[in-house]
Amino acid sequence: MALFSKIFAKIRGGQTSHSDWDEIHDSLIAADLGAKSAGEIIEIAKKTKSDEISDAIITALKNWLSTSDRNLAFNLDRPTTVMIVGVNGTGKTTSTAKLVSHLKGEKKSVLLAAADTFRAAAVEQLQTWAQRLNVEVVTGPVNGDPASVAFDAATRAKSENINYLIIDTAGRLHTKSGLMDELGKVRRVVEKVLPIDEVLLVVDATTGQNGVIQAKVFMESVAITGLILTKMDGSAKGGIALAIERETGVPVKFIGTGEGASDLEPFVAERYLNGLLA
Repeated sequence: MALFSKIFAKIRGGQTSHSDWDEIHDSLIAADLGAKSAGEIIEIAKKTKSDEISDAIITALKNWLSTSDRNLAFNLDRPTTVMIVGVNGTGKTTSTAKLVSHLKGEKKSVLLAAADTFRAAAVEQLQTWAQRLNVEVVTGPVNGDPASVAFDAATRAKSENINYLIIDTAGRLHTKSGLMDELGKVRRVVEKVLPIDEVLLVVDATTGQNGVIQAKVFMESVAITGLILTKMDGSAKGGIALAIERETGVPVKFIGTGEGASDLEPFVAERYLNGLLA
């Protein structure tokens, strides 16, 4: 991504003109950093000696990243329950499968709950992934109660002492309050059996500032604990992870880098910053 490398080069090259600053500001906006952060970066650069700009910007960027734990929760004495939420089209079900693959790679047992009962295709997609990954999936009737499916899965995970229960919920339009309320219902029903340890919001990294809006709305409904950023395979413009963490305080826990089951990796803040600054 190297978001800031050309910017540093332009500033260090000599006298920076007004048009140069405008160009730098526009490039930061285009990289999904957000207007507020882009403006602050410009102010930092203008007030700092040219040979100290890199350090000053790095310090600012580190302060904007979330300080919350990026590790996925895990319990030794009971199943760890993870809800996957997100807007339609963000890659939510595929991300669910990738997370299963990641956990299987760590020798953890996993049970899936196909709580997206309103789309038969979503259930079929999850069943196909489950077969490939050799895990069981709890399903219900088409257009059935998602909370009922999640409850049955939680009961089974607890009785079989499964390491992780992952609940794939129906894709929500964050502007529809009734659908968002239903997510809260799923959570309340599951918590009659098991606590919800993680609520991971899947965000398409190419949607830019709309991803920040989605995160804020979902936070109000289901207390998000972490983010999965999809399409971080070169098509994303880089700044969205910074923008979304600064605005919400919610940590990015995983990034999707492709379409395969193994194309999910833990988000490492230092590596991400190095990519922006290299």
